[in-house]
Amino acid sequence: MTPPKPAARADKVSLWRYLRLFRQDILSAQPARLYRAWMAEFRTPFFRSYLLNQPDLVAEVLKARPRDFPKSDRVGEGLRPLLGNSVFLTNGPIWERQRRIIDPAFEGGRLRDTFPAMLAAGRAAVARLTPGETEIEAVTSHAAADVIFRTLFSLPIEAPVAAEVFARFRDYQRSQPILNLAAFLPLPRWMPRLHRRATKRAARDIRRLIAGLVQARAGEIAAGTAPDDLATKIMTTVDPETGERFAPAEMVDQVAIFFLAGHETSASALAWALYLLACSPEWQERVAEEAADFDGTFAALSRLKVTRDVFREALRLYPPVPMMVREASCPVRFRDRDVPKGAQLVLSPWHLHRHERLWDDPDGFDPGRWQTDNGKACAREAFIPFSAGARVCPGAGFAMIEGPLLLALLVGAFRLSPVAGQEPVPVAHLTVRARDGILLRLEPRRAADP
Repeated sequence: MTPPKPAARADKVSLWRYLRLFRQDILSAQPARLYRAWMAEFRTPFFRSYLLNQPDLVAEVLKARPRDFPKSDRVGEGLRPLLGNSVFLTNGPIWERQRRIIDPAFEGGRLRDTFPAMLAAGRAAVARLTPGETEIEAVTSHAAADVIFRTLFSLPIEAPVAAEVFARFRDYQRSQPILNLAAFLPLPRWMPRLHRRATKRAARDIRRLIAGLVQARAGEIAAGTAPDDLATKIMTTVDPETGERFAPAEMVDQVAIFFLAGHETSASALAWALYLLACSPEWQERVAEEAADFDGTFAALSRLKVTRDVFREALRLYPPVPMMVREASCPVRFRDRDVPKGAQLVLSPWHLHRHERLWDDPDGFDPGRWQTDNGKACAREAFIPFSAGARVCPGAGFAMIEGPLLLALLVGAFRLSPVAGQEPVPVAHLTVRARDGILLRLEPRRAADP
């Protein structure tokens, strides 16, 4: 099966034509040659950028020399109204301090503690579903948001403040591209960053709601009545080097990225996984067989082997974050090219995961590939849905529990099939979504678990 992929543009267009295409959709704006190139250069009047697909160059930037290639501020131009100075956008000592406080909350033992909340959210998602045609992205967004609120603040998505954050975030994600046009222009700091009014308004509302949650939790921590969830863990963790905790304003920034990374990305990957299974009945039945034997315990997750491979294949074909940008802090030479200081280095999971010179059948849906020699090699060298190295997403382990769990619960309860004439078109907003949603037909398999 070959699932949908945006049509790449012709290799040569003018800068302004490219910017217009980029504004519409970052994926279809890219030239077809990037699916086979090891490195490509793109010049604008203001800066140079280089896309890197060669695995050893990707590893050098992300793993071997991360301090020489910090996250580009150009990414922050689009996301800062929502994320402030969150761990997703900072660099250097500030970022290192933030990770020292955040990382303990996502260690293996803590992930086991979050499992009951994930399971409850997954079962609630199954209970909400009804037979018939369903827009599945709405289902997965609801379920992923429920997981985040239950694990972070011990609140189900039906809680009024959780529901309001979820509603405003839907407005935000559809109005905000991965990079806004300010990322391409050398604007001085005092100039407006060209954000859409709707984007700024939604970001302001979300941060106000999160600030209320953080303030309430701080009061519960002081009173000794706080639940033992991720928010409490992070807000009470002391930086071992400075002895400091996150101030309330800092915590608002971090909760914003937890919600973005933990809700939006998981919803994207899960929706595409369900679509891929709807179009591949044989793989869907194998997942359903595993789901039928799943007893709802944390230990049983390790037996969802096919389900995990399906989820990984969805992450490969439709990586939620399709591109990452780093900046060269010093001159460097890659593939006999001089890369100047200040150049933008684009690492594209979208292109790397479909690279024609790395993967067997790169555009095909084949969860079995992960057990082949080619799949195992590419898993090590050319699979970065959560980034890699020092800046790997702290929630990567969380996502790889949540994704297969929700996939098993949903497929175990319903048989999925595509709707004729409704093939989804992938586009990149904050994450890789379908332009007009993903419509599937649902048929109950058996009575849902009590």
